Amino acid sequence: MEHRNNVTEFVLLGLTQSIQGQKILFVVFLLIYIVTMVGNLLIVVTVVVSPSLDAPMYFFLGYLSFMDAVYSTTVTPNMIIDLLYEKKTISFQACMSQLFIGHLFGGAEILLLVVMAYDRYVAICKPLHYLTIMNQRVCVLLLLLAWFGGFLHAVVKLFSIYNLPFCGPNVIDHFICDMYPLLKLACTDTYVIGLTVVANDGTICVVIFLVLLISYGVILYNLKALSQEGRRKALSTCGSHITVVVLFFVPCIFMYVRPPSTLPIDKFLTVFYTVITPMLNPLIYTLRNGEMKNAMKKLILVCIMPHRDNLP
Repeated sequence: MEHRNNVTEFVLLGLTQSIQGQKILFVVFLLIYIVTMVGNLLIVVTVVVSPSLDAPMYFFLGYLSFMDAVYSTTVTPNMIIDLLYEKKTISFQACMSQLFIGHLFGGAEILLLVVMAYDRYVAICKPLHYLTIMNQRVCVLLLLLAWFGGFLHAVVKLFSIYNLPFCGPNVIDHFICDMYPLLKLACTDTYVIGLTVVANDGTICVVIFLVLLISYGVILYNLKALSQEGRRKALSTCGSHITVVVLFFVPCIFMYVRPPSTLPIDKFLTVFYTVITPMLNPLIYTLRNGEMKNAMKKLILVCIMPHRDNLP
């Protein structure tokens, strides 16, 4: 029997039903979103215009910040606007778009973190061959692979949901369109699809997290070959990378490495890796990186005093 999709829009229950709570969250998330966009776009612009930041590490960091800015934009503005309305609705097509774009950028970002770990491995363990191995062509290729992996991941997600029959129930107990809440609304048995989500997302999260931890373990082991100054710089860079990896992967692993179900804590975890982490990334990377801080100061000075070179 062919199922007809009767659902044209979904109703999102959001983070809280309390009017007072929604007002507070509106202010908090608006501030977080502004900080996220300013921080990430400042890194992108700094990497693009600063001649001193031409190393592969900054090339990848610029793209990570770009991904964070877009990833945050797929979720946060919609959530902020919804906090002003009593009834929060999203059309079926907009819901599918949010799901696709969120997983595209989330998947690409996970793979980019692997690329950045590889970049640090080559820089610290094979310093004499670094510029030969990480040449421009290789950097672009690795970036394209990250995008392609994210795209493939998002397409699998979209197809597994898009063709499901939605015949009536349309209330999503969440603030975004995500896999498990949508699977609950489908008018068919979604247990097998739920297991494929666990297999897909859970395996990706755990395997990549372990690969990253092992690779940073190898990097830290090889630090003893460096000078004290080199060791300090490498520790600072790797420390910020490891922090970002943990912030991104731990909530993801908790979300997807378990039987397919929705739990009350899911909303908080989703807020953490879709809203909080993209805001923290630029802070983590810039506060621990002297070159980035100096380049930003120069850029801000040029913006504030564009003709300072002509000053006596």
